[in-house]
Amino acid sequence: MTLSACVSAPRREVPSPNPAPPAHLPPAPAQGNYVPDAVPRVEPRSRYGNPPYYDAFGKRYYVLSTNIGYVERGVASWYGPGFHQIRTSTGEPYDMYAMSAAHKTLPLPAYVSVTNLQNGRSVVVRVNDRGPFVGNRIIDLSYSAAAKLDMIRGGTAFVEVRSIDPTTWVPAPAIHPSIAAAPAPTPSIEVVTVPAAPGSSAPAAPAAPAQAPASVGAPLFVQAGAFADPSNAERLAQKLRGGAYGNVFVRDDRIAGRRMYRVRIGPVPNVAEFDRVIAALERDGIHDAHLALD
Repeated sequence: MTLSACVSAPRREVPSPNPAPPAHLPPAPAQGNYVPDAVPRVEPRSRYGNPPYYDAFGKRYYVLSTNIGYVERGVASWYGPGFHQIRTSTGEPYDMYAMSAAHKTLPLPAYVSVTNLQNGRSVVVRVNDRGPFVGNRIIDLSYSAAAKLDMIRGGTAFVEVRSIDPTTWVPAPAIHPSIAAAPAPTPSIEVVTVPAAPGSSAPAAPAAPAQAPASVGAPLFVQAGAFADPSNAERLAQKLRGGAYGNVFVRDDRIAGRRMYRVRIGPVPNVAEFDRVIAALERDGIHDAHLALD
């Protein structure tokens, strides 16, 4: 029974809905785009939803040992009416009008900021559920959170997800709605996976070397690989140039004093093209491609 509990699937045992624009939108949140963000606070790990790992739809996911330092860019989706009041992975009922989210590997609960890379809007949400388990989506937002990011009708958006440490979090100053401008995006950071600490049963959150802040609407690319050896990068680029990937190039960067050669595809103009490129790369055996900013 103990072993079964460690590997059981999350409580939300059906995948997130396909992130296509819904035919009939649910009623708007009572306060529209001014639903208050979640307020980060120190909370113990939930009794439910935090096994060392779990299996869902033929894939194994390892829950991170901490959310500190987690930063990732990719595609966000949202879930709403079909899950409203259904029990989340923490055991709480899902409230589509709350500022919450689902994530596959962050410890529950956790707080993150989510920035729409296409319009600069940003929200703070509390992660209390598992998912999304469709395609390459990295976070599933509540209806209210998606509304504030202006991604309801599109169904998806390119985002940056950044963890928040409640012990050091300082709220941004309040801005009157009538004079509010789209918030500036949080700094863009390249994700680097860090192995689990010795003796830990779960991997640590990714560490990320700082880079220059991203501009709203900056070109977005698919990164197919990163290499210390330029010949390896060029070999992969040449292979991809023979396929239907469009513009493929090698970017020469210096990260933490080390020279890195990154194989990039794009720019990608929208989520549909990003999905197409990612699917093609997976058919070619490349399974760790991700969204990147120039």
